[in-house]
Amino acid sequence: MNDEYYMKIAIGLARKARGCVSPNPMVGAVLVKNGRIIGKGYHQCFGGYHAEINAIQNAAGRVGGSTLYVTLEPCCHEGKTPPCVDAIIHNKIARVVIGTIDSNPLVCREGVNRLIRSGIDVKTGILEEECRLLNETFFHYMETGLPFVTIKYAQTLDGRIATSTGNSQWISSPASLRLSHRLRAEHDAILVGRQTVERDNPELTVRLVRGRNPLRVIVDSALKVSPDARIFQNLSAAPTLVATLQTASDFRYKTLAALGVTMVTVSADRDGRVDLKKLFKKLAAKGISSVMIEGGAQIITSVLKRNLANRLVTVIAPKIIGCGIEAVGDLNIRHLDLAMKITVKKISVRGHDIIVDGRLT
Repeated sequence: MNDEYYMKIAIGLARKARGCVSPNPMVGAVLVKNGRIIGKGYHQCFGGYHAEINAIQNAAGRVGGSTLYVTLEPCCHEGKTPPCVDAIIHNKIARVVIGTIDSNPLVCREGVNRLIRSGIDVKTGILEEECRLLNETFFHYMETGLPFVTIKYAQTLDGRIATSTGNSQWISSPASLRLSHRLRAEHDAILVGRQTVERDNPELTVRLVRGRNPLRVIVDSALKVSPDARIFQNLSAAPTLVATLQTASDFRYKTLAALGVTMVTVSADRDGRVDLKKLFKKLAAKGISSVMIEGGAQIITSVLKRNLANRLVTVIAPKIIGCGIEAVGDLNIRHLDLAMKITVKKISVRGHDIIVDGRLT
């Protein structure tokens, strides 16, 4: 068997932790000795043992002289758990094959260097593109200081996210709704605008699949959202944050804060609304590495206009309603050669809906 074969197994193990380890990366590890796998492991939950440690502890027999395949460079610093590099050296593993280097400045190449200095044979860059895609959120967060932003919306075949009266429940199928909840569970935060709260009165929690509830973020520049909205009636279900231009002296600010809502004042952008890039920086500072935007059209348009989105998940329902609310407003694009480019990663069908999952280039 070659190195890529065992790395694919490690990648498969890492995927088991999707939605469970953020803001840590998903990591898988495989131990091979004398041509057979003797141990497997993956990072199962935030704060738990890393993949390398789980593979060593699960190994059948001694791991001395074995080869370790791991999707991400082993850590070399003391965090919630001891450095994985120390365990690799202590257990006399002879060779380490790494999918990709860790972008975390506390680790970046130092883990590799410590292994080499200890006499361990190290090989990097095996299925690197796949390993980076596995943790695209983590790498973007580490390398830009901003959360990875996913825009997700459901639309009809003629591009409407609601009727002319604002009715949108439900454009997509039950299967697509479950996908939406799974995506929520995989993100650290879910973000909507005030109008979405007023029109749909959503809970913004994970109910249709197993998973954690993300931070709920409402963008409301003028702070007009009603404190009676459903999202404020179940604050014990998930942490909730409102981003606004208003300050702590505003009585509406005080009212929401008294309910237990986290209030964040953000300066205005050139349109006089909450500056979304500055908001994202504030969220990143709170450890939020990924944000999913579920609407409405004004927020979606603003994020696209400012090139803040990384991923676009569009659910296309086989329905036509004619006049209605467009998913994306005016981006001031007047020539087709200036159109925003999407690299399609996956097209699938759920129920009767078509799901297009792409990355903005």
